[in-house]
Amino acid sequence: MQITTISFFRFSGWGNRFWALSQMGLAPLRLGKIQGLQFIKFLGSGAENGFSIKANLGVYGVLAIWEDELAATTFLKENPVFQGYKAHSTTFQTVFLQNTMAHGQWDGIAPFQSGAPFDPLSPVAVITRATIKTKYLVRFWRKVPSVSKAVEERPGLRFAVGIGELPLIQQATFSIWDTGKQMIDYAYKGDHHKGVIQQTRELGWYKEELFARFVPYKMEGHGFVPELNLL
Repeated sequence: MQITTISFFRFSGWGNRFWALSQMGLAPLRLGKIQGLQFIKFLGSGAENGFSIKANLGVYGVLAIWEDELAATTFLKENPVFQGYKAHSTTFQTVFLQNTMAHGQWDGIAPFQSGAPFDPLSPVAVITRATIKTKYLVRFWRKVPSVSKAVEERPGLRFAVGIGELPLIQQATFSIWDTGKQMIDYAYKGDHHKGVIQQTRELGWYKEELFARFVPYKMEGHGFVPELNLL
């Protein structure tokens, strides 16, 4: 069964932070052929509460999709690129995910294969990703502070961060909720978020967008996502 891993790393000191920034361009070139790897992205993050126009030079992520868990665990334990991230970081954490639903595309493909059941009373993780049209950049980023403030205040939110490949233009979010119901209540009943969704549909802000929902079933490491009641 296809699984997804998302790993976060925290770097301290300018030497380690510069190394992490350089890996945004260098790491993909150093990977080579990885057994079982279907898709991978090296990601930066936002400052302040994670959803800022400013970059957080101390936190980076690696998102990967695998044909099975064995391929993922082998990479996480043995791959020299991943080991370099661990060696330069002060703390790291990996979340293992199974997809329950996805729609949209990332770089022209639909990378996530759904197969896991969705339980609205169990923990859920969500990835959103979009490429913003240049003419709507200012309008988009003006909306971000109010939406991110609304996220902070939502019951059930366990962890959330803004991540991305290209500053300002290619943006993504990763969040984990105590229950699927609480995530749905925020996404479709919260005034700020619902209003932004409506505007994106009416104005066509995005060149490309994706929404994916997951069951988080295992975590390794610490320092980012608090403990969850996982199956």
